Amino acid sequence: MRVAIIGAGFAGIGAAIALRDSGERDFVILERAESVGGTWRDNRYPGVACDVPSHLYSYSFLPNPDWSSVFASGPEIHEYLESAVHTQGLEEHLRLNTAMTGLDWDDEWAVWRVDTSQGGYTADAVILAAGRLTEPRIPEVPGIESFRGELFHSARWRGDVELAGRRVAVVGTGASAIQLVPRLADAGAHVTVFQRSAPWIVPRPDRAYSDAERASFAADPEAMAALRSAQFWEGEAMFAARAGDPAAVADARAEALEHLHAQVADPALRAALTPDYEIGCKRRLISSDYYPALASGAVALEASALASVDRGVLVAASGARVEADVVVFATGFESSEQPYAALIRGVGGTTLAEHWKRGMTAFASTSIHGFPNLFVVNGPNAGLGHNSAVYMIETQLQYILGALSHLDAFGGVLDVSARAERAYTRMIDRMAAPTVWLTGGCDSWYLDPRSGRLTLLWPGSAHEFRERNGTFDPRPYEPKETHVAPHPLRVQGVR
Repeated sequence: MRVAIIGAGFAGIGAAIALRDSGERDFVILERAESVGGTWRDNRYPGVACDVPSHLYSYSFLPNPDWSSVFASGPEIHEYLESAVHTQGLEEHLRLNTAMTGLDWDDEWAVWRVDTSQGGYTADAVILAAGRLTEPRIPEVPGIESFRGELFHSARWRGDVELAGRRVAVVGTGASAIQLVPRLADAGAHVTVFQRSAPWIVPRPDRAYSDAERASFAADPEAMAALRSAQFWEGEAMFAARAGDPAAVADARAEALEHLHAQVADPALRAALTPDYEIGCKRRLISSDYYPALASGAVALEASALASVDRGVLVAASGARVEADVVVFATGFESSEQPYAALIRGVGGTTLAEHWKRGMTAFASTSIHGFPNLFVVNGPNAGLGHNSAVYMIETQLQYILGALSHLDAFGGVLDVSARAERAYTRMIDRMAAPTVWLTGGCDSWYLDPRSGRLTLLWPGSAHEFRERNGTFDPRPYEPKETHVAPHPLRVQGVR
């Protein structure tokens, strides 16, 4: 086939729609799970929701006038992605329960050999849309194997476990934890939160859209597009605080501290909930019910990390001992070292894991030297800490369609030069140096632990990413001919 897409989350479904709209029909979407949705399929914990406004956290070419609220719930986003597959006629291209088990470049025939749990495929090009929040990370805790109760990760939620009246420990205070904890308290669980470091939290300005508003969006697509644009530029305005602008940082810090003081009256609890690093260094969270849950006494805060487990007792770094029936790890994902990288072999048999041994890199955050005709979406330095990931995905899809159009016109293969990839990486490092992610005094999942480099986020604004990386330019690619005739591909562009 012409193109194999690995993954059926936002990136993979978006890539399929972009290909289909360009006129291409010779592609397949390989998804290891039994349904589409990626992150929004896997995360089913109580309270799961997006922290980017709904109209912005959706495809620009597939607007949804029926979002129920400013910030959509996880199930609603999952439904949106399932609907996209159906309404865009992608079912015939979709292969569910089909895990990619190996991806090997055949230099002689200039194709990728794709091994899966359901058989093999051959593709001229591969769009790797496997995501970065797929493999839950559970920290190594001495004695964890002795725990007598139920233990699971928030991204592998156990709906069959009864929580009312039980002692539930939540390990972690990131985006998932602050959504989950109030819902556990509401369900009647006795909750203890293990906090390794306090997060910065600002108010969540959520509300339901009225029937009249939804009807107006449906009747006037331009009004919906204007709302999306306004939300985008509101997000862009927040980048200054990440870039290290002193006034912007001070304003962001003041907003978060005012929120904390307004919702937590107890000085000792407030002190324990005050971060000891600069705002924005880790992901800034939004919530209007996490602090009240802690302040009410319904949730106990253990202001130190989980250090060890002694059967039914959790031992904190502070020495405190907490009895628990259920442990929920809200500890994030294996984001900096992607498990799929070991399965991908490029020119000469080099694995992507070997290429990324000091951290993920890619030219234009999309192409990797030694891995021809392979395009990574939402991969190295393609994330954001202040705006919508969907905007970034659409930018990368524009770039990929340009690359495929070039292949259609000129044949050969596209392998970005090592020099271009190194130069782009040096540029990323220069841009990242003054940002709060490197100067804010925290240990975040945005940084690769092996090198300390910023490998997950784009250290600039979203519109700058599109200006730099939204249009394909063949000049950084090494000329490489092949005896295989080009396959006609009708590429027009993203709608």
